[in-house]
Amino acid sequence: MLFIVAALLLLGVVMGTVAHAPLTVSAVAAVVIATWLAVFAIRERHGRRRTTSAN
Repeated sequence: MLFIVAALLLLGVVMGTVAHAPLTVSAVAAVVIATWLAVFAIRERHGRRRTTSAN
């Protein structure tokens, strides 16, 4: 429960920061985060395929 409260508090702080930042800064940050998540997902999927076929 404490984790959920901390996560919601952090989300509120981040959303407040984004609300005061210029739109271009927010858009660039969103693109960077989306790219990082896509690369992470591709690496995870590729890594799991490699380990399951070896077993």
